[in-house]
Amino acid sequence: MAPTVLLSCLLALLVAGLAQGTKDSFRVQDPGPRPLELREVFTLFQIQYNRSYSNPAEHARRLDIFARNLAQAQRLQEEDLGTANFGVTPFSDLTEEEFGQLYGNQRADGKAPSVDRETGSDEWEGSVPSTCDWRKAPGVISSVKYQENCLCCWAMAAAGNIEAQWAIKHKESVEVSVQELLDCGRCGDGCRGGYVWDAYITVLNNSGLASEKNYPFQGVVGKKCQAKKYKKVAWIQDFIMLSDNEQKIAWYLATEGPITVTINMKLLQQYKNGVIRATPTTCDPQHVNHVVLLVGFGKTKSVERRRAKAVSSQSHSRQSTQYWILKNSWGANWGEEGYFRLHRGSNACGITKYPITARVGKPDKKQRVSCPR
Repeated sequence: MAPTVLLSCLLALLVAGLAQGTKDSFRVQDPGPRPLELREVFTLFQIQYNRSYSNPAEHARRLDIFARNLAQAQRLQEEDLGTANFGVTPFSDLTEEEFGQLYGNQRADGKAPSVDRETGSDEWEGSVPSTCDWRKAPGVISSVKYQENCLCCWAMAAAGNIEAQWAIKHKESVEVSVQELLDCGRCGDGCRGGYVWDAYITVLNNSGLASEKNYPFQGVVGKKCQAKKYKKVAWIQDFIMLSDNEQKIAWYLATEGPITVTINMKLLQQYKNGVIRATPTTCDPQHVNHVVLLVGFGKTKSVERRRAKAVSSQSHSRQSTQYWILKNSWGANWGEEGYFRLHRGSNACGITKYPITARVGKPDKKQRVSCPR
């Protein structure tokens, strides 16, 4: 049996044990022997994600963290109002603080530039399609990237936005250089984080971006900007911040293409798949620290949806759930092949705080496009 399949099976046994009241197995303060199942799951986790530790003490510490995270995943599973599944992920041996330091972007919640929000016309009313998925349009969405230990989600999301907008408006597939944004930015802080608008300002200052092929991603900031060495394959005219109205965001996404959003990533550490229906308590919408690319939206089929214990008397509801589709930068082995879904209509995890997009065409010559469904 493959490690991934066996890991899922053993995790299911552990979760079943929790449901039967054996949560004491996960109490990390217990100095006694741990259940064989937990050790096996942790060993398979190490194999699957190529983890090794410097000494027995560090191994024991990571096992404690792993146990805490499994218990937290179980709590999230019970409390989530959507269809999300939580469990073992590539980040299951990290504390919440370590996860934030390694994959978050503490600068992402900074003050936005003095850009007015785009209100748009009223033509969006009643014209938002029920579904939209730009991944189905050939050449629009590039492959999922892995930011490694570089806090460059802001640059990867901006690059994905430019690539998508360029492909839609110019009918030409491009893959632009994230490394150029890291090496040549005058506002961003490279692998130490940045704001998505830092990336757009860099593109404007450099009159475009080189290709990923010519100026490849290194995962570290280079010693010197190499922008002048390579031909530009895409450029932007300006960038705008959209309305914080989710219906207007959906309309813009469907008619103009993918955009960047900045969210609170707290629930993503334990996320495996499904639609996260966060609350302000579980995912503070005011504290945003991770930039991702919004590529579509849809709704689940009318199936049973879990509810919190507080309303356990109404434990199930047969109704569909509207969601956003978002592209992350943690590799294709995370989430739903590198993507995840958030509930649409409740400002889940602060998704409406900074909806920003580049514009690659002149505003007075806009083209209407149709999003694949």
